[in-house]
Parts: sequence; C-alpha cells; structure tokens
Amino acid sequence: MSLSAPALFLADSAGLDFLNSIATPVDTTLDWIEDGEGLLAWLEQAHLVSASVLKSMRKDAMPGELDRVAAQARDLREWFRGFVRAHKGRSLTSTMVGELAPLNRLLERDEGYEVVIPEVGDGHAMQLQAVRRWKSPESLLLPIGQAMARLVTKEDFAQVKACEGPICTLLFADHTRARNRRWCSMDICGNRAKQAAHRHRNKGNH
Repeated sequence: MSLSAPALFLADSAGLDFLNSIATPVDTTLDWIEDGEGLLAWLEQAHLVSASVLKSMRKDAMPGELDRVAAQARDLREWFRGFVRAHKGRSLTSTMVGELAPLNRLLERDEGYEVVIPEVGDGHAMQLQAVRRWKSPESLLLPIGQAMARLVTKEDFAQVKACEGPICTLLFADHTRARNRRWCSMDICGNRAKQAAHRHRNKGNH
C-alpha cells in the first residue's frame, strides 16, 4: 500500500531523492516505494514520469508486475546507497567507473530518441525533445537510472552529505554558498537540534 504522506524531496538532487525514498526522518522508517502503487506515486511526485504514462502502466500491467518492478527499484536503491555512502565527501574519479556497471546495464536498456517540436512561446523556433518508448513496466526504472547517472557525472561528490540528525538517514547535495549545510531540513532535523541545544543550555544553568 502506497503511503499517503507526500515523499521527501529535500536533497537538491533527484538521484539522492531516490535514495531518500526510504527514510527515518523522525522515529519511524517510511518506504515510499514499498509496492508498485507506491513506485508510481513516487515517480509522479518526483516529476520523473508523466501522469499519462503512469496511468497507462497502471491500466496495462499484469497482476503483480508493478510490485516486481518496485522490488527491483528497491534493490537498485540499496546498491546505489552503498556506492554513495562509500564515496560521499570526496570527488569521484574515473577509476570508480567499474563500480557503476549495474547502472550502465540499466541505462543500456533505454529506448529513447529525440523529436523536433515547436519552441514554447512566440516566434517560429523549434527545439529537440527527448522521448521514450515505454514498452514495459520495467522501463519505469530508466528515468531513475538517468537521475542516478546525473548525480555521479554532474554533482561534486565532495558536497554530498548525510544529515547530522542523530537518527536521520537522509542524504543531500550541499549547494549553499558557504558549503555549510548540516541538516536535511531546518523544519525537521535543524529545529530538533536547536531545541536539544536549548534544553542542554537550560539544564546547565540549573
């Protein structure tokens, strides 16, 4: 059963948001892709797959098929978590590409192509738009793979961090000017840390 609570998108990176699709932001672990319906809901919230494609997948999938794809997504997520946790905090090098073989195998399945469409707005300009043939529910993993690939190729892993909240499991890319972000969110772990520090100071004053 998919979670009614909206998924967390706090990482400033779709690839890290995918890892954060299972999280313990407070006390209870939440998994937004624990089944097929949860995967569809997460993909829509992440704006990785259009609502019309997801509607077709939901209608045409065989019984249990989407649940199996969700299980593959969870396996992919935990494999990638191992890579990110092993290398976060320092820049990636080309020597690490062999560790990403499972990601490249996923990307090789893509049936993408580009079409020329009118440019949005006035005038008569045109633009290229990437599209994809959604041949099976397994193709729903491809935009996730692209988000992971963008993370390892476009993001400085030296600025990939884990939230400093004592029980928080969330990861994020630090894009602050001073590169001093410590929390997944001030609303979640930041405020809790401030409250804990305030209680500690008050206790010391008694």
